[in-house]
Amino acid sequence: MSDGRTCSSRVDELEARIEALTDRLERLETERENRETRLERLEAECQQKAERIDDLESETARLENLAEAALKKANANKDRIGELQSRELEKGAHLRESNVDEAAVTVPDDRIERIVKTDDAYYRLPEQADPLERGGDVTLAYGDLLPIQQLARMDEDMRRSAANALPTRLAAKLWRARTDSSVGDDPWERGCKDVAEYVKAGDLKHWIRRREPGISDAYAKKLVSRTIDAILELSKHRLAVRRKTERKNGLKYTERRLVLPTDADVPGETPGGD
Repeated sequence: MSDGRTCSSRVDELEARIEALTDRLERLETERENRETRLERLEAECQQKAERIDDLESETARLENLAEAALKKANANKDRIGELQSRELEKGAHLRESNVDEAAVTVPDDRIERIVKTDDAYYRLPEQADPLERGGDVTLAYGDLLPIQQLARMDEDMRRSAANALPTRLAAKLWRARTDSSVGDDPWERGCKDVAEYVKAGDLKHWIRRREPGISDAYAKKLVSRTIDAILELSKHRLAVRRKTERKNGLKYTERRLVLPTDADVPGETPGGD
């Protein structure tokens, strides 16, 4: 009797185990089917993306070919325009600055100059009168500028190539600070009577230290004198140095000032200003 119950229990256990294994097998098969379905979907997406990549690569190649063709055409047109403008300049034409790529123009000895007329700026060969008489009278040519004005109009790289000495470059920057409000750091002050503008030697020293970070106070003092000498020479002595006695904390002291007289003959500027 005991053996019969043991055998029956054993059979029940086996049946339960078989049922559990069957359930697990069905679950695993379901998971496998789900994974196969997901894999098929991913493969389809990959195929679509591969086709999209092929389309994009074809479109990119087409656009690159169009861009290259357009660039070649633009360069060819630029060369043609440069050649035409060069020939027109040689004939005496005055060409509006905004329409000319100075680097693309080729004239004998590179003798192109920038001039300012009543209405706008133009390029021409030196001393060539405009046969069409457009734009009004010539008010200022690059060659008419003072050396300090020419240096001040250059960008940093051009100025460094044209002037090796630091005081010379500082003189150009100082002049530009006076005439170009976009510079921002302007040590000049408005004068009165016979002085249009001036800058104190002490203010100039601090300005130099701001423009040239890292230099010592002692070296900045030396640069003040050298910068003043440079701007006097480059302005052809349109500026001058005057000494002014002032009082501070009850004590008198004399300080140099770099001044621009109101009657200074500066090309492009009206003498006798406020």
